[in-house]
Amino acid sequence: MNVKLKTIEVEGKVYAEVQDGKPVYVEDDGKEVAFDAVGTRTTISRLNGEAKSHRERAEAAEGKLKAFDGIEDGDAARKALETVKNLDQKKLIDAGEVDKVKAEISKSFQTKLDDAEARAKKLEDQLYGEKIGGAFARSPLIVGDKAKVAIPADMVQARFGQHFKVEDGNVVAYDANGNKLFSPARPGELATFDEALDILIEQYPHKDHILKGSGANGGGARGGGGGGNNPALKRSEMKPEQMREFIAEHGRDAYLQLPK
Repeated sequence: MNVKLKTIEVEGKVYAEVQDGKPVYVEDDGKEVAFDAVGTRTTISRLNGEAKSHRERAEAAEGKLKAFDGIEDGDAARKALETVKNLDQKKLIDAGEVDKVKAEISKSFQTKLDDAEARAKKLEDQLYGEKIGGAFARSPLIVGDKAKVAIPADMVQARFGQHFKVEDGNVVAYDANGNKLFSPARPGELATFDEALDILIEQYPHKDHILKGSGANGGGARGGGGGGNNPALKRSEMKPEQMREFIAEHGRDAYLQLPK
């Protein structure tokens, strides 16, 4: 992305345009951004310090964890050791009994591990639903008088939700190449949810089908008469994903009523 300094001419002299004490730059798409040089320098210094601190902690943690290679669940491992310690040695003479004890220990360990993973997955899904699902439902780009898109929040989430993750309790957005999205107005800082969603919408190849006032209401947008009377929608022009979204929203009969 290229940017250029926005200038004004006064009495034959060219000056940089300043907003709140910050020079204004213009991006390729015409958006204007006030560049905070002091804030950017402070952010870079802070990020460098955080990176060094994270690296030192990671190296220290790796050194300590080497002594526990192969152990996934510490509580289950301690319980298994205690079980073996308390076994009646006289009952271990028979090789079959030894195998039985080993099998019971292994089964108990796996059960606890499966339960822990299931609880972790449930909590992760709940956090995702609250953080990301709630963000879509509340975004001014989707709801309200100034909404940018013409389709409901659940459809926007169905298309763009995979670009968002919850990391350390915060919502982080990624582009199609797996790169984190950063704020256009705050260099060095991660994009907010709405900033990231706006970027993703602008990068979407079929954005004209979902934007308001674009002449098309999208594959899943509501049309008059259950969708059959909307001339902007044609079955032959729908992508597979748009077709599935439309049928999920309006039903197969409404889809079949659309012009070919």
